[in-house]
Formats: sequence, C-alpha cells, structure tokens
Amino acid sequence: MDIGRLMKQAQQMQSKLNELKEELGDRKITATSGGGMVTIVANGRQEILSVKIDPQVVDPEDVEMLEDLVLAAVNEAKRQAEEMLKEEMGKLTGGLPIPGLFG
Repeated sequence: MDIGRLMKQAQQMQSKLNELKEELGDRKITATSGGGMVTIVANGRQEILSVKIDPQVVDPEDVEMLEDLVLAAVNEAKRQAEEMLKEEMGKLTGGLPIPGLFG
C-alpha cells in the first residue's frame, strides 16, 4: 500500500472525527429516574447540560433517595451518550473497532 495514500486516508478520518465530535456536542440526550422526578440532559460528549429535580422528591429526611435518583439518571444519560457514540463511530469506521480513536 502506498504510504502517501495511507496518510491521506488518515487525514480524512481525522477530519471526519472532528466533524463527529462537533456534531455529538450538539446532540442532546434526556434521561430520567424516579418516574420522571429527576431529569438529566447531556450531550453526545457525555457532558451534563442540566439537572431538573421535581420539588416533590426533595425530602430533607431522605436525602439518600434523592442522591440515588440523581445518580441513576446521570448514569443513564452517560450510557445513552456512550451508545450514541458507539453507533456513530461504527458508521464512521465501517464497524471496525479502533481503540483510542475517539477520546
């Protein structure tokens, strides 16, 4: 294989990766827990954009329950963002896993 052609392909892949990172930053994921009592909005880069907590779930006598609900919603948002990234990377690489390619 021609090294020049290989380098050009690598540059094209990097350009597509940069475009994908930008696009994923614009996509939003919403995850909830407690039947919608806690809502987390994240983007495709796994950045938390907002946290909404229904006042009904705020009980000073049971802070642990609220902490668990927030944790569950954050973890679900993270899982959804990872799944979206995996799906988009699969499209970009033709399903070929390339460790360390996105990070």
